[in-house]
Amino acid sequence: MPGGVSSPVRSFRSVGGEPFFVVSGKGARLRDADGRSYIDYVMSYGPHLFGHQPGFVNRALSRAIRRGTSYGAPTEAEVRLAERVTKLVPSIEMVRFVNSGTEATMSAARLARAATGRKRLVKTEGGYHGHADAFLASAGSGLAALGIADTPGVTSEVAAQTVVVPYNDVSALDEAFRRFPGEIAAVILEPLAANMGVVPPSPGYLAAARERTRESGSLLIFDEVISGFRLAAGGAAELYGIQPDLTTLGKILGGGLPVGAYGGRRDLMERVAPSGDVYQAGTLSGNPLAMAAGIAMLQEIQNRPPYGELEEKGALLERLLAERIDQLGLASRLSLARAGSLLTLFFASGPMRDFASVKRSDTKRYAAFFHAMRERGVFLPPAQFEAWFLSTAHSEADLRRTARAAGESLAIAFGE
Repeated sequence: MPGGVSSPVRSFRSVGGEPFFVVSGKGARLRDADGRSYIDYVMSYGPHLFGHQPGFVNRALSRAIRRGTSYGAPTEAEVRLAERVTKLVPSIEMVRFVNSGTEATMSAARLARAATGRKRLVKTEGGYHGHADAFLASAGSGLAALGIADTPGVTSEVAAQTVVVPYNDVSALDEAFRRFPGEIAAVILEPLAANMGVVPPSPGYLAAARERTRESGSLLIFDEVISGFRLAAGGAAELYGIQPDLTTLGKILGGGLPVGAYGGRRDLMERVAPSGDVYQAGTLSGNPLAMAAGIAMLQEIQNRPPYGELEEKGALLERLLAERIDQLGLASRLSLARAGSLLTLFFASGPMRDFASVKRSDTKRYAAFFHAMRERGVFLPPAQFEAWFLSTAHSEADLRRTARAAGESLAIAFGE
């Protein structure tokens, strides 16, 4: 396997050293092949809202796998999950299931181009929307962590159709529409940026994006692959009160299994084959195991909403980390950003508004911090430009142990 891994960020390339190999996960912890246990804040990059192996997901999967793994034909589970998604996310009137977030954003972009008859897409600098060609210009997540601005293999013709603007910059968005009048099919953005670390939207930014797209006849696509069902039952759209035309989903929707989805207004989604002329397909889309996990996750969210508990735990961890930072006299050299159960400790002074401010982070010190935390039994994302993920399985003792480890690790990273 290239680099010995199936996804670049797992290689520890941006922090140095060799990755450990996981044997199992349970609750808030991972166990590696050497028998070491870690408090986990990667949480498979988001899907484990209730920790690893919650009983309700395991039971749902056990029942589903006894019936089979894949059929190449429709199942009731797809309908049941679609009903739950459309109930929880008001802007989604119809939904199509796919196998990944990349498939979801790629398909939403194709639909937007077909619906508007336009070619250009607008994305934000540092926004990561999967690895489809159109989205790899100035992307966050793994590309940012590995220092890859763009990637060979993406043709200049495709790249030229993507307009990149800074996040949280309304004037730059206005300039894009002035520069390409009648050419922009859609603006795609994370309503809460979480692939360059956690960067919340500035007041009025999402409303401006909604207004500009509506005025210009373009579509607004919210990439909620990370924020969907994590920030609120209706995702960031519910939290910030802005309704997009199309939404992409993933992560929590599959409870740890490979799944994605895109959905939105009925008139748009009815353009998708076989109802309409926009072709998109997938043999494993709507896989019965992923559907079973998704139904179990959304049922748990509906029956026992976790968001109050997650906010309390996120606030506690933020406060405990801030106390350690203050004790070490590092408040001017570090910045904490949090939204609910998503958190990033930036190795740069704040506030963080966009990718330009995020890129000031001292990635070498973060690497030292990462390894010191790992030595103390805490597993963080192996890249500065990723979010930490909390779950309901993280206990107060876990959070306090994490803060103590962070104090010791920061002292090592800064040579204090």
